[in-house]
Amino acid sequence: MKAKLFLSLFALVFTATASMAQFHIGVKGGANINKIDGASFKEQFSYGYHLGGFAEIGIGRKFAIQPEVLFNQYSTTVTNDIDHVYEDVFNSDQSKVRLNYLSIPILLNYKLLGNFLTLQAGPQFSILMDQNKNLLQNGGRAFSDGDFAMTGGVQLKLSALRISGRYVVGLNNINDIDNQDRWKNQGFQVSLGLAL
Repeated sequence: MKAKLFLSLFALVFTATASMAQFHIGVKGGANINKIDGASFKEQFSYGYHLGGFAEIGIGRKFAIQPEVLFNQYSTTVTNDIDHVYEDVFNSDQSKVRLNYLSIPILLNYKLLGNFLTLQAGPQFSILMDQNKNLLQNGGRAFSDGDFAMTGGVQLKLSALRISGRYVVGLNNINDIDNQDRWKNQGFQVSLGLAL
């Protein structure tokens, strides 16, 4: 009887330990290299940053789910030949646009080379927190409140360190003025993370 109780207790502790070994949380930060596609914006990449946290939830030996919460700053430049429809929204004296998003990527990780190299892909949901209002005249709004994107990339795991690079492409129109011109976010993210 004692042996069965001991074996049951051992199995419970072993299962709990194994499941905890497949769960990690951490912090991360890095650079955004992005642009907004659309006739009103320059065809060049600009720089921003992201900061936040992540969790890794193991599913078997090869797969894991990695939800993240990130503060993302994107920037771009308005072209000099702004369409007349947008002249009353964009101030010609200030051509820089800065957008701050709260982004929630939900990634599926596939372990390619053991725990060292992981492929990542999944959706990213973003909420516009603010836009630099001095760019807009009369408090006008130019950008929609949210963005939906797909992301894919790779992650290297070196003990507790996570080094990742991914490409993010926006799928919906973030132009909140009219439907004449479609604006979409796209860009690269390079990150350094630390599992706690």
